[in-house]
Amino acid sequence: MSDAKFFAKGKAAELRLELKSDKKDKNYARRKTALKRVVANMTMNNNEMIQLFPDVLDCIKLDSLEIKKMCFLYLINYCRLKPDFANKALPVLLDDLRDRSPLIRALSLRTVSCIPLPAFNEALVDPLSRLLRDPDPYVRKTAAFGVAKLWASDASLVEKSGLIEGVNQLLVDSNPTVVSAGLAALTDITDKSEGMKLAIGYQDASKLVQILGDCNEWSQTYILSALIAYTPQDPAEALLMAERLSPRLQHSNASVVLGTIRVILYLTHYISDDSAIQGLVKRFGPPLVTLLSKPHEIQYVALRNCFLILQQYPQILQNDIKVFFCKYNDPIYIKVTKLEIIFLLASEDNIKEILRELREYASEIDVQFVRKAVRAIGKLAIKIDTAARDCIDTLLDLVATRVSYIVQEATVVIKNIFRKYPNKYESIISVLCKNLDSLDEPEAKAAMVWIIGQYADRIENSDELLDEFLFTFKEETIEVQLALLTATVKLFIQRPAKGQELVLQVLKWSTEETDNPDLRDRGYMYWRLLSSASGNADLTRQVVMSEKPAISVESDKLDVRTLEELSLNIGSLSSIYLKPVSQIFKGTKARHLEQSPALRRSDSNFESPGFYQNYTAANYFSTSGGDLLSD
Repeated sequence: MSDAKFFAKGKAAELRLELKSDKKDKNYARRKTALKRVVANMTMNNNEMIQLFPDVLDCIKLDSLEIKKMCFLYLINYCRLKPDFANKALPVLLDDLRDRSPLIRALSLRTVSCIPLPAFNEALVDPLSRLLRDPDPYVRKTAAFGVAKLWASDASLVEKSGLIEGVNQLLVDSNPTVVSAGLAALTDITDKSEGMKLAIGYQDASKLVQILGDCNEWSQTYILSALIAYTPQDPAEALLMAERLSPRLQHSNASVVLGTIRVILYLTHYISDDSAIQGLVKRFGPPLVTLLSKPHEIQYVALRNCFLILQQYPQILQNDIKVFFCKYNDPIYIKVTKLEIIFLLASEDNIKEILRELREYASEIDVQFVRKAVRAIGKLAIKIDTAARDCIDTLLDLVATRVSYIVQEATVVIKNIFRKYPNKYESIISVLCKNLDSLDEPEAKAAMVWIIGQYADRIENSDELLDEFLFTFKEETIEVQLALLTATVKLFIQRPAKGQELVLQVLKWSTEETDNPDLRDRGYMYWRLLSSASGNADLTRQVVMSEKPAISVESDKLDVRTLEELSLNIGSLSSIYLKPVSQIFKGTKARHLEQSPALRRSDSNFESPGFYQNYTAANYFSTSGGDLLSD
């Protein structure tokens, strides 16, 4: 029977008959097939399978590892819905915890620790204490994770039973996989505990780095995550630790590479030599570029982390900007992230090459991507003063295509360019005015209205242009209505004769014929301002036409505190969403730089919270723990 046939929807009554004991069923072949169908239907959310709980419990007792795996999976899935039946399986699971086979001991332990029922939690404490010292390393590794799962289910029970001390003892285990599992369990517990934190000393961190080469990818990732708990006390030891970790940057696994980058970035906060820091971060370039040849999902993770790293060290990939140019088969989420990185890496040296590339992107068929490419051109004009003219020329070429969505995006960014460079490049206003018919989106309309109002004295027919927009004033969105109100007042201030009739009409609509409080309040404000200052036109001009706040692309950057926390979570979901980990995972503590004599002065302003109970790894490492952890 092929695997696909297992996923045919089955009836509970039919499967119950197949699960019954039969002397002719040699090696339990029929029951194995029936259980595979049960698990497949359970995967498809066939709730009828819950009726088979008593029959599956009978199968748990059979001496077959394959059958036990499927029965345990069924038990984990339905234990919350049928806790009474689940409790009946507990004696069999506890017996399996003493089985001669380490695979069955580990499988049973994993199953019990995954069932969050009070009876299972209480029954697990004593076996866990014993299995943390099991002669088989696979069982010890499973026991370490079992403690973390039990803590998530009943933290007080774990703390009272002393199981955390047992996990600490695994840190001196002779098997590096067991050491990494113990660290992973302690990290998971302390990250979510209000009263505990993990602290690792230099000697212990050095031993952990030493065993990295003997671990698989999972174990290396666990160790690298735990090394954030090491706080250097001297700049020299921080630099030495970073140098010892740097060979891990050549690893083929993306998680190991990003974990290594995270730890090295963390250590740079404790290194005093700026040239040494620059030398370390320059090594990030080749491995990050290599990750861009991986499948799209890994590329996206690498790109999001590149974006985060470049916020701090844009120079590390300054010469590799071409690797971020979009390919024809890139998914939209990859293209958009590459655009963000291209913008970060843009400089006077490469701006012409970037503009050519963005010009190509603006001719693609994906409307969302084209809009973002056009917007990137406008932001580059604001970022690089000397390139503003080239950016504007590129935008005008795109406007000449008369493609509606391109014209609208160009109008929005040109408004921002006018704010950045007031009284410059006004010659392009006439080009925009010729394309008013292309504007049908609120943001583009509001931007064009702002331009007309701001430069009403330089646009000969500014009153006529505003009158065209006012024809549909009552049907427009509030964003456009507010822009029209302000622009009409500006027209009246700059050209009273042509603006008087329009401003009275708009003020009447805004104060008497609208239900929106924002529009009504602004209308009353302008009306009273114009009435009270009728004898002092200069005062009115000073208020309405006052100098605008400087516009800058720096506002797109993350603030220092958020950037610091995100850099300590590189390679995690936090770095993908660019949000602190506490906002993504409820109950998880924020990471921060620990105070130390080696902490750089610029970073020492960030105080770390205190009042923690320290579970210090240094108290549990010893040279008698095995060759891998000895000096």
